[in-house]
Amino acid sequence: MVNCCGLLTAKKEPVPLKSIEVEVEVRDHVATVVSTLHYENKEDKPLEAVFVFPLPADAAVCHFSAKIGQTQVVAEVQEKQKAREEYDDALSSGQQAFLLEESEQSPDIFSLSVGSLPPGESASIRLEYVTELAVQADDGLRFCLPAVLNPRYQPQGSEGGSVQVTSVPASLVPYSLSFSGRVSSPRPISKVEANCSLDPLQYLNTEQTQATVKLAAGYKFDRDVELLIYYKDAHQPTAVVEAGQASAKPGTLMGDPVVMLSLYPEFPQAVMSSVASCGEFLFLLDRSGSMDCPMGNREQGQTRIGSARDTLLLLLKSLPMGCYFNIYSFGSSYDHIFPKSVEYSQKSMDEALKIVEKMDANMGGTEILQPLKHIYSQPCIPSQPRQLFVFTDGEVGNTKEVVDLVKKNAGSHRCFSFGIGEGASSALISGVAKAGGGHAQFITGADRMQPKVMQSLRFALQPAVVDISVTWDLPKGVSVTPVSPSITTLFHGQRSLLYAQLTGESSGATEGCVTVKYSLAGHPSQNQIHFSLKPTEDTGLTVHRLGARTLIRSLEMEERENRGQQNGGVKEKVVELSVQSGVSSAFTAFIAVNKGNGEAVQGPLLRRNVPTPMMFMQACAMSMPMPMSRVCAAPRMMMMQYKRSGSVDECSDDMPDEFEDGTYSLEVDGNYSLEADGNYSLEADDIADCNYMYEKSRDPQPSPMPPREPLLQLISLQKASGSWVLEPALATVLGKTSEEVEKPKPASVNQEVWATILALIWLHGFKMEAQEEWELLALKAVSWLHTQKAPCVTECVEAGNALLGCKVQKDALGL
Repeated sequence: MVNCCGLLTAKKEPVPLKSIEVEVEVRDHVATVVSTLHYENKEDKPLEAVFVFPLPADAAVCHFSAKIGQTQVVAEVQEKQKAREEYDDALSSGQQAFLLEESEQSPDIFSLSVGSLPPGESASIRLEYVTELAVQADDGLRFCLPAVLNPRYQPQGSEGGSVQVTSVPASLVPYSLSFSGRVSSPRPISKVEANCSLDPLQYLNTEQTQATVKLAAGYKFDRDVELLIYYKDAHQPTAVVEAGQASAKPGTLMGDPVVMLSLYPEFPQAVMSSVASCGEFLFLLDRSGSMDCPMGNREQGQTRIGSARDTLLLLLKSLPMGCYFNIYSFGSSYDHIFPKSVEYSQKSMDEALKIVEKMDANMGGTEILQPLKHIYSQPCIPSQPRQLFVFTDGEVGNTKEVVDLVKKNAGSHRCFSFGIGEGASSALISGVAKAGGGHAQFITGADRMQPKVMQSLRFALQPAVVDISVTWDLPKGVSVTPVSPSITTLFHGQRSLLYAQLTGESSGATEGCVTVKYSLAGHPSQNQIHFSLKPTEDTGLTVHRLGARTLIRSLEMEERENRGQQNGGVKEKVVELSVQSGVSSAFTAFIAVNKGNGEAVQGPLLRRNVPTPMMFMQACAMSMPMPMSRVCAAPRMMMMQYKRSGSVDECSDDMPDEFEDGTYSLEVDGNYSLEADGNYSLEADDIADCNYMYEKSRDPQPSPMPPREPLLQLISLQKASGSWVLEPALATVLGKTSEEVEKPKPASVNQEVWATILALIWLHGFKMEAQEEWELLALKAVSWLHTQKAPCVTECVEAGNALLGCKVQKDALGL
């Protein structure tokens, strides 16, 4: 008989994890995060609790310890198999042990095992990591505490097993979270925003360079905790020199000083004001079942696939004449609009948009590897630089395989990635962008996808920076060893980080200098930063650990590239560096054993899986009937047991074709559970009644689309050339009748010029808050107007202002 005291999972098992406390310290653009997990065994037998949870992909996990009663046990880093054996040996001998290890498939997933917790015993686990904060489109720094971990879809035939995830809807998470943070910077803190309720920001000094933030009571675990931190003068280059660890051997990474340089390259205005008129633009869109979930945590909100459709409309309207493009979509299989990339024209744009409007989240699982292989097998078009845009909610299990493929093809393209919705894999989204020399964006909650995507399109239209070199000028006696990989990509105003180990001592000079040289649009350019060699105080070993993490990730990728070859012991180098720096890796784990007073824990050990919240299950809220795709990322990955005519049937991976093509819905009265094998499971024992309905639909129709907002309506009417046509639909967007729009047109001006000037006035007069979304297509419209050499432009602008009730100046329009 299960002891039902305490909080219960859907399988009516007590959950030993009671609460999580998170404290964050942000210094400029680096965060140190300390999580304390409180466990308590309220059962009458000893427990082993296993918790699989997400962390940021680029986090350097650097401390792990446990406190049992008054006993503190600090973990050490060991080679992974050795750590697992020590953990198993400890449990079998009745000792308490704690194991923390990174997933072999994805560096943003960790598994924490708490073993031999005796009846009535409590334990507190302390986990610490450091991470860099990514720069957003509006110059905010993004800190994300991942809370949502969606099961990762493991494609058939891919390397490794699936990540073991136990999940429940967010409303059923049986433990609490408290979160507090402290922010400090050399520059004033303008504001801190969050995607969930915060207590008011508290400044700690009059200069406003220090502040505290705290999560308001009542956090529901229905989303990741995301902070956006804004500093004044955020683009100032910075350098931090950190002293080595006193106990480490000089000449090693931990024993020598390490410098972290933060550079913000500024490109000449002449280059920035012009955009490329060439390129091959490839858009790869996730159409797996989970893309039918809402963007935010409200079921009524726009779906991920709906937002992606609107974004593709905006992208296609913003492309320059003369470029080439194609749109790919994927789920369990993949598809493309054109057999190969086509030249951008009115005809090709219209053809693509007709298909985009019908796209729905009806393609099953999330198998991104095959469409990428197909794209890379296509020959590049001469003089048309390839730019790949990837849109996905990132629930894949073969992350490293995907990132390695992008890296292998980095010389032929730039890759821009967009993680959509809660629980998107940061390892996948950040990994493919970094490997492909592009830029990553995360779109969660109420975020609009369009501004972030348009920033990436502007990056893609910037000339590629080539011939990048880094030169160090250091005093005599001091030498430098780069720790981070060579810089391969630079974007205007976007941060580039450099880590380097400094060896030796200077007899006199106390300053160093680094110069980044590159070629931009055929012109040589450079950015330079001077820095003090004197170590900064109170940094702990943060910079060393971030440097070690950077080097470890580079070596891990090298090991995968050379797997099966004589690779000079790269794996051994990773293990040695991980152990030396105390930073986790794919080949090591943290292990702690409490030898205590020597008394063995008695009795058989019960295993308890601690669940994580899963976003899209909450969106469904089990309000059946509903499409199966709203329950799981793909019908093909779902193992479902249900009652029908007194028997239990199964729908699994080898589901017949007629089941894969239909719409599925369930009616459930009772409970359900989610299994640790990564599959969803509805078990006959737990369900009072489950009716299964299959509606065969060989050609599934997309869900009806809500009417577009006026801005998107106006954008949808623009021609590929950049012009608008005087038509009733345009008059409707402008809030006028066709007669009202036509009457004030100057006689000598043709209708297309008049319509285009009216559209530009409306954008500048009513939609300036969304300028970053329509800026590129407005530039295209202005370019078209210049080619028309239209008379009476001033008269048109005055008449247009009078008609629309605006006061937009001709100069503001670029005319």
